[in-house]
Amino acid sequence: MADVQRTPRELLEARGEFADEIVAVWFDGKIVDLHTPVADGATLEPIRVGDARALSVIRHSAAHIMADAVQRLFPGTQVTIGPAVESGFYYDFDRPDGPFTDKDLARIEKEMKKIISGKKPFTREEMSHEQVRSLFDGMGEKYKCEIIDTIAARGESISVYRHGSPGRKDGSWFDVCAGPHVPHAGHLGAVKLTTVAGAYWRGDERNPMLQRIYGTAFPTEADLEAYLKQLEEAKARDHRKLGKELELTMFHEYAPAMPFFLPRGASVYHRLIQYVRDLYVDYGYQEVITPQVFDKKLFETSGHWENYQDNMFLSVTRDAYQDIVAGNPEALAAIEGKGNREWFEQWVGGSIRTGLKPMNCPSHCLIFGQRKRSYRELPWRVADFGRLHRYERGGVVHGLARVRTFCQDDAHIFCTPEQMVEEISAFNRLLFEVYNAFAFDKVAIKLALRPDKRVGTDEMWDRAEAALEQVLVEANLPFEKLDGEGAFYGPKLEFHVTDAIGRSWQLGTIQVDYALPERFGLDYIGSDGAAHRPVMLHRAILGSLERFYGVYLEHCAGKFPVWLAPEQIILLTVSERQSDYAQKVAAELRALGLRVLVDDGSDKLGAKIRNARLMRHPYLVVIGDDEATAGTLSARSRDAGELGSMTVAAFAERVLREASAPRLEKTHAAGPREQESNIST
Repeated sequence: MADVQRTPRELLEARGEFADEIVAVWFDGKIVDLHTPVADGATLEPIRVGDARALSVIRHSAAHIMADAVQRLFPGTQVTIGPAVESGFYYDFDRPDGPFTDKDLARIEKEMKKIISGKKPFTREEMSHEQVRSLFDGMGEKYKCEIIDTIAARGESISVYRHGSPGRKDGSWFDVCAGPHVPHAGHLGAVKLTTVAGAYWRGDERNPMLQRIYGTAFPTEADLEAYLKQLEEAKARDHRKLGKELELTMFHEYAPAMPFFLPRGASVYHRLIQYVRDLYVDYGYQEVITPQVFDKKLFETSGHWENYQDNMFLSVTRDAYQDIVAGNPEALAAIEGKGNREWFEQWVGGSIRTGLKPMNCPSHCLIFGQRKRSYRELPWRVADFGRLHRYERGGVVHGLARVRTFCQDDAHIFCTPEQMVEEISAFNRLLFEVYNAFAFDKVAIKLALRPDKRVGTDEMWDRAEAALEQVLVEANLPFEKLDGEGAFYGPKLEFHVTDAIGRSWQLGTIQVDYALPERFGLDYIGSDGAAHRPVMLHRAILGSLERFYGVYLEHCAGKFPVWLAPEQIILLTVSERQSDYAQKVAAELRALGLRVLVDDGSDKLGAKIRNARLMRHPYLVVIGDDEATAGTLSARSRDAGELGSMTVAAFAERVLREASAPRLEKTHAAGPREQESNIST
C-alpha cells in the first residue's frame, strides 16, 4: 500500500476538502498541482486563488495558453520554453515570418481570452522518451526534441500537459512540461501581454535568435489593473531614465555595461560608501585595500579559475606573449591566422596568467594567512570597497542592475565556530540600522539550507544552520526556510526588501563558508595551543553599490533625502540684482557644511523654479528684493511644502538637523527587536 499514489485532487475529494478555488497544493516543501500523483495519505496544504503561491501556477498555465494561441494564429511557429517568472511569464518562439508586432500581441491576447473562456481542463500524462520524441518530431518541433533528448539523457521521466483548445482538430494543445498547472483555464482571470524581446536559444549567442513574448496573469481584473498601475509607476521611476534626467549616470559604447557616475551621481555614490564606513567604526570593522589584478594561482586556489572563469575578465601581458612566441614559428603563424585553430586556442589559454578579481574573498584569505593568528584576534572583521569586474553576457546586462564593473559593501568575518551566533546577530543589527536609514521598512528573510552537492561534514552544516536560525528566532524575526538553496560551501541568510511601489529586491546576505579557509589552509592558534580552522562569514548589506544605487533611486523616485542629496539647497534669485546677496548666503551655508547651488542667471523666476523642481532638490529658496533688504529667505521644502520667510540662521538650523545620516538611538546596541513592526512576515 505504501507505493499507491493518487492525485491531490483525488485525495482532497475523498476527504471532502476539494473546492474549485484550489489551484494546487503544498506538498513536501514545494508546489504540486492537482494532476501530479503523490503518496496515498500524503499531508497536503491546499493553495487557493488569492494565495501568493498560486500566482506562479496561474502564470505557468498562461504561458501554455499563449503558446497555443500563437501557433493557431501563426502556423509554422515553433515553441521552445515558457516558464513563469517573478512578474509574469514568457515564452520563446521561432517564427519564420518575422518579428511579432504590437498588433500581433493584441491578436494573441484576444485569442488567449477566447481559449480561457472555455474553462477547459488541464490534464497530465507521463510518456516514454520514444513516444514523446516521435510525437514532437512528427510535428517538426526541433527545439522540443532537443529538450526531450536532454531530459532523457538525465534519466528523468517525461510528462506532457494538455489543455482544451477550441478549434483544434484533436481538441487540445500539449507541451512537454514538468508543471505545475491549474485544474482548468478558468483560473486565469486576467491576462496581459506586455513586450517582445530577442533571446538566444538556451541563452547562447551562438544559437538562433528567438522571439520572447512577455506577459502576466492574475486571478482577477482588479489584480491586473493594480499591477499595470505599478508598471506605469515603475516606468516613471526607472533608474535609467532618472539617471539621465537628474544628471547622475551615463553609459558609453566604449565601456559596455560599465557605468559612468557624473559629478552629481558620484556625490551620492561617495556618500553611500562614507555612510557605511562610519558604521564600520562602531561595529568593529577594519578596512583594507587589495589589488584588482591577480595571478591565476589565486583563483586556482580559491576554485574560481575552475568554476567561474567564464565570468572573469582575463588579461594577457606583453611579457607572457613574448615568452611563448619567442623562437616559436607555429605561434607566429597562429597569430597571423595560418595556424591550427585548436592549437591556437590552447596557446592563448596558456598565455593567460592574470585576471581581474570578480570578488574580494580570496584576497582577504591571503591577508588572514600572511601570519600566524591567535584566537584572541578573533573575530576579525575585514571590509573592502575595491572595484570588481565580472563578465556578464550582453543579453543579461541591464542599467545599473547588472553591470560588468562594480563595488560592494563587501566584508568578511573570520571567527571561531563558537563566535558565529554573536557575529551573525551583530551583522543583523547593522543591517537593520542601514535599511532603516534608507526607509526600507519591509524586509523578508530567507534561510537557505544545505544543497545536495556541498563541502564539509554534516556536523558543520548542522552547527551553521542552527546558528543562523537561532539568531532569527531569538530576535523574533519571521523567516522562510529554503531547502537545498544554500551555497555549496555553507548556508546563508537572504534579506529581501520591498520598495515604495511593492517590488521585492534581494540586497543583503550573510553566508557561512567552510570551503575557502580549507582551500587556503587558514588556521589560528586556539587557547589549547593547537591550530584550528576558522569559519569565514561572507556578508553584504547593500550588495553591489551600483545595483543598490539603481534600486534606491527608484525607491525614492530621485528624491534623495537631505543627508544624501547631491545638493541640499538651491538659491533662486528673482533678478540679477539679488546676486550678491545670494552668493553671500551661499557662502554662509557652505561654511556650515551644507551643499548649495545658486541660480542667479537671467532666466525668469518661473523657469528657475521649474528647473529646480525637475532636479528634485530638497530645499528651494527664492530671493527677491524684500529678502535681500531684510536679510531673510523665502524657503520651500520638497517634502514639507512652503516654509515662508525665515532668517538665514533659522533656515540653516532646520537643514542641518536633516543633513546627517540617520542613526538608531541605541546605535549598534540596538537590534532587530526594535524593528519588529517594520519587518514583513
